[in-house]
Amino acid sequence: MKNTNVLIFGAAGFIGTYLIEALINEGFNITASDINQIGETYYKERNIPFINVDITNKDDFNKFEGTNFDVVIHLAATQPANVSFKNYDPSNYIQVNVIGTLNILDFCKNNQVKKIIYASSHRNTQGLWVNNKPVNELDGRSIKYTGEYAMFSISESAAQDCVLHYQAKFGLTGIIFRLPPVYGYGPHTEIFLNGKPIKTGFRIFIDNAIACKPLEVWGDSSIGRDIIYIKDVIAAFLKAIKNESASGLYNITSGYALSLKEEAETIAEVFWGNDSNPEIIEKPEIPNNIEGFVYDISKAKKDLDWAPEFNFKEMLLDYIREQNDNKFDYLIKKRSQQFKDDN
Repeated sequence: MKNTNVLIFGAAGFIGTYLIEALINEGFNITASDINQIGETYYKERNIPFINVDITNKDDFNKFEGTNFDVVIHLAATQPANVSFKNYDPSNYIQVNVIGTLNILDFCKNNQVKKIIYASSHRNTQGLWVNNKPVNELDGRSIKYTGEYAMFSISESAAQDCVLHYQAKFGLTGIIFRLPPVYGYGPHTEIFLNGKPIKTGFRIFIDNAIACKPLEVWGDSSIGRDIIYIKDVIAAFLKAIKNESASGLYNITSGYALSLKEEAETIAEVFWGNDSNPEIIEKPEIPNNIEGFVYDISKAKKDLDWAPEFNFKEMLLDYIREQNDNKFDYLIKKRSQQFKDDN
């Protein structure tokens, strides 16, 4: 795709970092944008054009004056996993996820951008997670109005509607990716849960397996979640950029509900630190507060000619390769700095 100019908002994040490397390898002309100072340093050290923009500040978009873009990719968001208790403010979700999206859409409209691809969470379908029924794009939304994801889901739903409105009114091609938890080497060591920093269960499983300690699976071990590997997400972005007819909402997921037991068993198989047999202990009496969900990906297969390539074991093996390569260690450092600043 030579001579295709792509602007990425949220470039310093997990998905943005992997995506920009893939776009450069494919020959796209890239401009990275974010508000994060560590991200700015990372891209400038690699001679990748970077423009520091606060998407909630409409005047900041004047920094792009004189540049033309064919595609805008919108990855910028405020989400609970990145918000500490002391920094929680419901208005931040509206400012970043809604007003920020409107500012990006206005920038696209005013600068004849042909296409916007917006990455959004799957959380606004929470009420549809029943009986392991795959959620289809036509099933709509069902927001849970309690819990830490409420304002996030409300704001992202509004942002999705804004994208669809600008497509209908102004002819901008809008593609919305509905993403479940995206796994890969990067920020999957610590997150904020209800505003408090925790080590993720994924990381706890890996650490215990490496140390040959028992992996404890709490609650119902048959609960399955539809997760996806970062490189499968990146492949979907590449397909969407090149596709001239796709538009609207797409489930970009594995289409498979990986159970907690499968997750623990596979992590133990891949990471166990010696030749002894891995030990997995099920503790159904301890609640895990995890809900199961799975999505129908037939629309993405049909319209984008896309399907995930990595099963969970393949994902873990590639995760090890990425970790050993040290290519994206800055994502770990950025996350650590964020936790230090927010505590």
